[in-house]
Amino acid sequence: MSQLICKRILLKLSGEALMSETGGSIDPDIVKRLAQEILELCNAGLEVALVIGGGNILRGAEKASAGLNRVTGDQMGMLATVINALAMQDALEYMGQPVRVMTALKINQVCEDYIRRRAVRHLEKGRVVIFAAGTGNPFFTTDSAASLRAIEINAELMIKATKVKGVYSADPMKHSDAEFYPRLTYDEALDQRLNVMDTTALVLCRDNNLPMRVMNIFEPGAIMRLMQGEDIGSLLEKKGVE
Repeated sequence: MSQLICKRILLKLSGEALMSETGGSIDPDIVKRLAQEILELCNAGLEVALVIGGGNILRGAEKASAGLNRVTGDQMGMLATVINALAMQDALEYMGQPVRVMTALKINQVCEDYIRRRAVRHLEKGRVVIFAAGTGNPFFTTDSAASLRAIEINAELMIKATKVKGVYSADPMKHSDAEFYPRLTYDEALDQRLNVMDTTALVLCRDNNLPMRVMNIFEPGAIMRLMQGEDIGSLLEKKGVE
């Protein structure tokens, strides 16, 4: 097997990635397929952390626009991410991979409280760590939580899983002439208002020199090939690192 390009990554999955084509909130077959790919990464010696969104179950911002208090809506969304994290934990453990779900909210009967040093130790011991409940605060997205946790655990790369090849000038599902960007800086993504991650997440990555790959999670084996050095998706990084 080829040498891996890094030792520790954080994979950011959207909640929608777990949905079935018929609209079910969690498709067991999709969860199993993703778990199998994560297991292969772990078996290759990679330390893997995950952040999974909750949009397949509930989006707090959408509920707030419909009249629900925004803080309450975001707290409900945090709980949705815990549900997704537990589903992924179960699939990985069924395959024999040790997993810990760590949450920014206190839910001690089903998962651990997030403590940075403990999370790093879990990774060092070969356990997958799934960070749930975002940052534990309203008004912050799971994208921001993913950037924050990746920086805190000293991940060498963050992978943003999407349904398309990478970063485009516009939504390629709606605009056939959208330009694909194989490389760009965080400042370029911010200046052009590209729909990669929210501004807070991008700035966190930029200011802490954390590179990010945006790639299609539905391409089988793509993450492993990326880890073995294949140029896949779009690479975002800070320009002119001092």
